[in-house]
Amino acid sequence: SPQMLALLLLWLTLGTAVTAGGGRGGALSFLALGDWGGLPDPPFVTPRQVATAAAMGQAATELGGDFVLALGDNFYYEGVRDEWDPRFQDTFERVFVSPGLRGVPWYVLAGNHDHAGNVTAQLRYSHHSPRWYGPSVPKCPQMSPSVPKCPQEVPKSPQGVLACPRVPQALSPPRACCWAVPTLSPSPPRGVPKAPRECPQHGPTPCLLRLLRPLLRRHRVTAYLCGHDHNLQYLEEGGVGYVLSGAGNFMEDSRPHEGSVPPGSLRFFYGTPTSPGGFAHLRLEPGAVTVTFLEATGRVLHRVTLPPRHP
Repeated sequence: SPQMLALLLLWLTLGTAVTAGGGRGGALSFLALGDWGGLPDPPFVTPRQVATAAAMGQAATELGGDFVLALGDNFYYEGVRDEWDPRFQDTFERVFVSPGLRGVPWYVLAGNHDHAGNVTAQLRYSHHSPRWYGPSVPKCPQMSPSVPKCPQEVPKSPQGVLACPRVPQALSPPRACCWAVPTLSPSPPRGVPKAPRECPQHGPTPCLLRLLRPLLRRHRVTAYLCGHDHNLQYLEEGGVGYVLSGAGNFMEDSRPHEGSVPPGSLRFFYGTPTSPGGFAHLRLEPGAVTVTFLEATGRVLHRVTLPPRHP
């Protein structure tokens, strides 16, 4: 199956940023948006993407937004050709123009559709835009710009593949999220992370249930963020919150894998096809993480508060 974008949200790491300052009232706030990448033909955007972009600007103004976490599938359907590809302007720069997003940095991950093109170009675009931060590898050899992948999903293209000499060969990119696993364990398991829990469309990922899920639970990870499914979801299982934000461009409400997740773990699902899209807003404070799912109309769809990761 296509690869899902994911980010481990470690309370220990982000909690440091919160206590050190951050946004309003010492909190750190950000917007999480996945699967927002427009279309390959004119006008290169969808009405849903435009509506979501406007609502994100409003949310950043009203709720705070220190940065945007772009969870992948940034350019449908085959990524970009090079760092000068006009899609950067047509699908990104000219769309996310709300006053609330001006000067707000974007930390960008690459999805399966991005890997179909030139992932390195998305890294290099950081040199062309003051707000686009690709998953670059400045000094840390354990960091990878590649999407966390299961062994059977290693892309054939060598673009974006970097070495990870400090971790086992089985974890070398793009087969592992090298920046995340060593953070959780000094002896990372053989295998590669993807998104463990997903209700509709793509369903859970067996290799991650076996390899990553135990790490998340053992190290009391607060939440795991991802995209890939074209809707909004929140699942909670084993003390870990799974935040899926993939409604930036398409909306799908099918749930063929609903029976594959533990009963009661799916706490929220929104994929109404007529919806104008949506995203997640996260506010991190010393005592809690507040996750708010917002529709592009500005309507609050769901809100959950998660406790910090305790030592």
